[in-house]
Amino acid sequence: MAGLARGCLVAALLLGIWEIAVRLAGVPAYILPAPSRIGLALWLNRGVLFDNARITLGEMLLGLVCGAGLGIACALAMATSPAVRRAMRPVLLVAQALPVFAIAPLLVIWFGFGLASKIVMASLIIFFPVASAFHDGLARTDRGLVDLGRLYGAGDLAMLRFIRVPSALPALASGLRVATAVAPIGAVVGEWVGASAGLGYLMVYSNARMQTDMVFAALAILLAVALILFALVDRALARLVPWAPETGSARE
Repeated sequence: MAGLARGCLVAALLLGIWEIAVRLAGVPAYILPAPSRIGLALWLNRGVLFDNARITLGEMLLGLVCGAGLGIACALAMATSPAVRRAMRPVLLVAQALPVFAIAPLLVIWFGFGLASKIVMASLIIFFPVASAFHDGLARTDRGLVDLGRLYGAGDLAMLRFIRVPSALPALASGLRVATAVAPIGAVVGEWVGASAGLGYLMVYSNARMQTDMVFAALAILLAVALILFALVDRALARLVPWAPETGSARE
């Protein structure tokens, strides 16, 4: 609660400076609207913003589930088979190195303007941090635990199920936190390229009409949705992986 209060205080201070600077400088609203004007746009268009936020949130959640599931499956396959690991490493690098902006138009052509292209784009962004973090955790299992499992006659599958996967769950949790933080990117980029609804579509629509206050209002809603989703996922992961507590300095 103390951290939340400090964050709210800093945000209020920055918004106050923004408001005063815009008013004193006489900046036109179509270039940089004041926070009060953005707040008014939020209130007057709350119905439209809420409807589009639901669509974007659905795309984020589906992309998170699909991308995380694909990343987990890929990491497990790489951990169990050296041949798969050698084959998948270039794929992981390509998935990370290729900008989603570059392939977004192609994905829209292949999967259409509907939900599918947005889910694919979000999954591509989410896939790498989950697969990379989980595979790294699986590859760095404590050697003592591995030797103990071998001593008791555990096979490869039993070793993976009872030793390697539980040991790698904190790494997977870190990857999922990163994936949750970047989940909005894929959904919004897809809506920018081609969509008929969503916060990204609303930004493009408003920007083309010089309604900059609506662009900022959509950004504010997107930020709030992303922060709430991250907080929920972070809290769930903390409960699911209780044997990897944070230190006091890390929490601060």
